[in-house]
Amino acid sequence: MSTILKLRGGAALSQFRLEKLLAAAQEAGLPEISLKAEFWHFAESESELSTEQQGILGKLLNYGEAPYAEAPQGELFLVTPRLGTLSPWASKATDIARHCGLEQVLRIERGTAYWVSTAGVSLSEEARQVLAGLLHDRMTETVLGSLDDADKLFVHMDPQPLTSVDILGGGRAALEAANRSLGLALSEDEIVYLVENFTRMGRNPTDVELMMFAQANSEHCRHKIFNAQFVIDGVEQGKSLFRMIRDTHDAHPEGTLVAYKDNASVIEGAFIDRFYPAPETAEYGFTTEPTDILMKVETHNHPTAISPFPGASTGSGGEIRDEAPPVVVRVPRLA
Repeated sequence: MSTILKLRGGAALSQFRLEKLLAAAQEAGLPEISLKAEFWHFAESESELSTEQQGILGKLLNYGEAPYAEAPQGELFLVTPRLGTLSPWASKATDIARHCGLEQVLRIERGTAYWVSTAGVSLSEEARQVLAGLLHDRMTETVLGSLDDADKLFVHMDPQPLTSVDILGGGRAALEAANRSLGLALSEDEIVYLVENFTRMGRNPTDVELMMFAQANSEHCRHKIFNAQFVIDGVEQGKSLFRMIRDTHDAHPEGTLVAYKDNASVIEGAFIDRFYPAPETAEYGFTTEPTDILMKVETHNHPTAISPFPGASTGSGGEIRDEAPPVVVRVPRLA
């Protein structure tokens, strides 16, 4: 049976961000509150960690701001990754821990514990719901009421059967309910499109189809905003945002070898010494040659329904995967 460790971390938010949350709470009509936020780490291990291993894990999770001098008090709103999902932070943190010799660590997740205090006034259930909405992203996160509830992050569930959304029987309301429960982040026009087309086809969509549609039709994949036609005061503009960006290169193409090919471009670099074995002799040595510079326009910063706020959670892996400009054939230059 696995073991769940709960480790307190450092302060999670800057004073600026805390003040921004307090201002939002005031605008929402909530009672006056004070707020502190700190990270908590939750590690699932297939066996007990030794004292030495616990020390290694503690060092790995000692980063960022220092913990509060005194443990915060008040009502706890524990924001964790959405139950049933594996966060990008967890996959990286777990990988690091295992490379540091903690092979029995199965997964490490991070949550943010918000400690809320009021001036002698208890928050109503309605006020709690409003505040919870300000503290988390409902598409990717869950709000829990205690540190022990974080054990739910590590519940291993069997794969769920394929389900359908009853558009034919429930119409638009059925799709809107699925949009909320599945966290699809479908826009108004996408909902209209799906209802019309599945009604025309005479069948209901599966949950897998809807999830795939939400991802494939996201800004990340489709660049709907980037390539959109601008209409200002009823007048169609001649250029999209992407076209305006291209104008820069059209005006000054000097030094560019490849531009806007598969989100990438290459500009002329400099002559540098590179150290590698010669093909003829296999002996290592320095060779002076032109080395050009790859430039990248990375759409991993665009939000999707899976990761709407951080956006770039696909990280360096997605960046490396997408770096696929055409091969640049160089004519040797004189040094």
